[in-house]
Amino acid sequence: MSSALRIAAERLTARAAVGLPRPVQRLAFGARIRRDGLVLAPEVQTLVKLERLVRAGGVDAVPLPEARALLRHDAVVAGGRPRAMAEVRPVDAGGVPARLYVPPEAPTPSPLAVWYHGGGHVVGDLDTHDPTCRWFAREAGVRVLAVDYRLAPEHPFPAAAEDAYAATRWVAEHARELGGDPGRIAVAGDSAGGNLSAVVSLLARDRGGPELAHQMLIYPVTDHSFETRSHIDNAEGYLLTRPLMQWFLGHYFSGPTPRSDPRFAVLRVADLSGVPPATVLTAEFDPLRDEGESYAARLRAAGVPVTVTRYDGMIHGFLPQPALFPQAAEAIDAVAAVLRGAFGPRS
Repeated sequence: MSSALRIAAERLTARAAVGLPRPVQRLAFGARIRRDGLVLAPEVQTLVKLERLVRAGGVDAVPLPEARALLRHDAVVAGGRPRAMAEVRPVDAGGVPARLYVPPEAPTPSPLAVWYHGGGHVVGDLDTHDPTCRWFAREAGVRVLAVDYRLAPEHPFPAAAEDAYAATRWVAEHARELGGDPGRIAVAGDSAGGNLSAVVSLLARDRGGPELAHQMLIYPVTDHSFETRSHIDNAEGYLLTRPLMQWFLGHYFSGPTPRSDPRFAVLRVADLSGVPPATVLTAEFDPLRDEGESYAARLRAAGVPVTVTRYDGMIHGFLPQPALFPQAAEAIDAVAAVLRGAFGPRS
């Protein structure tokens, strides 16, 4: 079977499984998981059980090249049909590879969202989040520049953080060349990309710009501690596990820099004032839930306008999977709506 046919078959199988009637899902995959009043969404439970049936472990259980290929494969299966764009093209963002998405009927100039993909700073790339960027651009009506920052362990911390900031600064300086408005730039990302969004917002404050309209933090990494309640309760069983988080951080911090560096551990930064307004999305069964919500509370205490939304029944990494989870499509639409409001009128 060709690769394309195999991916199509897996996509149909996954969609069929999560679309089964609830009684059939319970019979095939067990009763819904309930814990301390929290209930795992049935679609998520079905996916988690399917994952256990077909794979012996996560990306940390295979060699790194296979782990990266596995994530690209899963992104195609779960990302859904790509949204059509008026233009998709590579961009050299000041020495950092990137990809520009221009939605149909986008005005010139239009707002720009700089996107940093997830993957623990170790896996993930422009292709793994291509469906998400397309959906994001189309629903928000903005140009999206996805940044292909360097990955660990080949390029340990702070390579990803410095790439993310350098690309964002380049975007601000060359926005008009991209058809964008230099006065309406936001940063956004999921997981490790959420961490980079927060880091870039702080670096922009401390290094004299660029001025950012918003920071979109989707289940972000904000600390290096595994001692929160959500880390303990969700340490196993929901795809992102404690061993996998340790694997990610072990690769990212394979150099001499401590994990407490403010270009990573944003929750430990003493002064969070003066950064752009923030939206924080978290997932109920996510080890990172509490540190994301704690960061939102710290931002609010520093006088930064913050909106926090927790997606009940969801797990880490749900957003790029609209083909499987209705909540993912709802979250992307909600993010798009927030950005439309945050950018305001043309500058």
